[in-house]
Amino acid sequence: MKAIILISGGMDSCVTAAFAITDGYDISFLHINYGQRTEKRELKAFHDIADYYMIDERLVVDISHLSAIGGSCLTDNNIDVPYKKLDNLDIPVSYVPFRNANILSAAVSWAEVLKASAIYV
Repeated sequence: MKAIILISGGMDSCVTAAFAITDGYDISFLHINYGQRTEKRELKAFHDIADYYMIDERLVVDISHLSAIGGSCLTDNNIDVPYKKLDNLDIPVSYVPFRNANILSAAVSWAEVLKASAIYV
């Protein structure tokens, strides 16, 4: 059984990989660069996690067109990153329009090629 694991480089990614391994999957790691401010650090963490789990099959996909589209403080250096406002019910300025759908599209495309039966997010 094969699974694609989306790895941003954070703690959640590391734990998600551990769950997939525990579930018995042969895993491949996918990282997405979407023009985020933290792209270099996230990419380093992605490779560090892949090295830790000894993952040879890894893919980095660039969808930085999301940065060109703009609208988010995560991808536009001209928009300040605000402090948390937990009582704000509006869409936060950190929201990257349709980012997750773009990420999942790339994951499903690769899963089809690898004949993976699962994608861990």
